[in-house]
Amino acid sequence: MRDRHLHERLFSTMRQARLEIFQWLTYYNARRRYSAISYLSPIEFEQHHQRERRITLAA
Repeated sequence: MRDRHLHERLFSTMRQARLEIFQWLTYYNARRRYSAISYLSPIEFEQHHQRERRITLAA
């Protein structure tokens, strides 16, 4: 599991720690699928919402 990876990891430098934590946060907040939004990632959900909005405005 990806989140356990960070908890069990020892980083050799602060730069390495920051990079890996940033990558994990990007995954967790942007690409991870959420059950509350029909198992879409936040990015997919936002894109779908924007498409629906454009269709509504065009009609």
